[in-house]
Amino acid sequence: MKTVHNIYKWNKKLFWLLPLFLLGVLACREELAPRDFQMSELSVKTSDIKELLPGMYNSKYTFSWTAANNQGSNSSISYKLEIDKNGNNFAHPQVFEIGKNIYSYDMVIGDLNNLLVETYGATPGTPIEMQARVTATFGDTSVQSQSVVTNFSVTPFKPFTKKLYIVGDATPNGWDITKATELTRSATNPSEFVYYGQLKNGNFKFATSQDGCFCQDFYTKDPSDENKMVYNQGGSGQDLQWTVSDTALYKITVDVLSLTYKSEKMTGPMFSKIYIVGDASPSGWEINNPVEFKQDTENLFIFTLEATLKPGNFKILAGETGDWCGNWYRPLTDNQGLVDGAVNQMKGCDPDYKWKVSSSETGRYKIILNTSNNTIKFEPVNVYMLGDATPNGWNMGTLTPMQKNGSVYTWTGNLTAGSFKFAKFNTTWCDGTELVAVTADQSISNTTFVERVKCAGGDATDHKWKVKASEAGTRTFTLDLDTNTLTIQ
Repeated sequence: MKTVHNIYKWNKKLFWLLPLFLLGVLACREELAPRDFQMSELSVKTSDIKELLPGMYNSKYTFSWTAANNQGSNSSISYKLEIDKNGNNFAHPQVFEIGKNIYSYDMVIGDLNNLLVETYGATPGTPIEMQARVTATFGDTSVQSQSVVTNFSVTPFKPFTKKLYIVGDATPNGWDITKATELTRSATNPSEFVYYGQLKNGNFKFATSQDGCFCQDFYTKDPSDENKMVYNQGGSGQDLQWTVSDTALYKITVDVLSLTYKSEKMTGPMFSKIYIVGDASPSGWEINNPVEFKQDTENLFIFTLEATLKPGNFKILAGETGDWCGNWYRPLTDNQGLVDGAVNQMKGCDPDYKWKVSSSETGRYKIILNTSNNTIKFEPVNVYMLGDATPNGWNMGTLTPMQKNGSVYTWTGNLTAGSFKFAKFNTTWCDGTELVAVTADQSISNTTFVERVKCAGGDATDHKWKVKASEAGTRTFTLDLDTNTLTIQ
């Protein structure tokens, strides 16, 4: 037996400004006057609707009943509604705990339709015989419970899809329908789906599944109105597709109930907050306060995170925290390695694909998520010492990296009189992040440092450590990027 809802819970409200004798009456508000229910008889009826239609999706189907007879006991009465297929003898009912002194229950027709088809095996377009039972129980346990049953017959419609995918050469994954990008289903309107992402020159349509046969149901362009859709069951009908002639970021909103289509060019990202979640990440499986990516100030669609990854799994949360069935960026296949390429943005719990970090892939990475074209890059983080106090000198582009183990970077060698700093890149000057001293000509006995990104601040922030001749010699540097600590021995 499945309890679906606890519809009603009685709350007593004490009004202290009333006379004290009224408090006694209100405190017994659950007890009903005997004459009100001595002559009543429990009965139940349903709405007169015989055929459920898609256009009724958000309308109500009502179950109502009369009051039960409390046998003059002055007892409160609670009601329970059960629904089951006729012939099951209520062996597998849907149960709704209604509460006290309530005599009807409204069920959204869309929910009732899904219940009939998905739970009780009704065939769309064919009537199914059902039963509803209302049971009354009494606060006074000496009064025997009462129940009444009514039969009702309804014809359901084919439920509209709960998943929708965009496929075509205009989309990130082309005509490979097994990798088609899933749209995000609205949390408030179950028939509405949204795609937010890059589209290029080409065509596309919408599929209800990722089955490789291309024999599933499709939504294609209405030949008379490009802002309307046609529902092609089993791939039948005209295969008219929408065409993209201008590569850009788009928000596409479709409604599979009203068969409407809307396309908008966008200039900003869908989300302003991105997080990493998983046991391979520094967040662990903490979804309420996970580690956040940094949003690029020049390109708001780019989010980056530098983190140490260990063996395990992770995925990327978008928008609001705290919801396991919220918005996610996931790989195209489950347990995908740290491979650059496309990602899926989707809302919901399934399919719960994650990246998998193997023991050979552990280490520190710069993760770059591009939300304009839904792609991801994993760049291993190397650290380089540079300066005339080090063997690398100032030879940017030919630097030898420090040894690394997870988040820890080490170097042992001959330090000479002069200056040095650290860089996380080995390309051209100002191409990435440096680790610089807090003050100019900082002593090597002071190992505090700060990040300097792309030469921000110019010469005024280009602080280096200064090695005196008396401090030269063999030294061991240990830099831990998880704890942001540096030791020099």
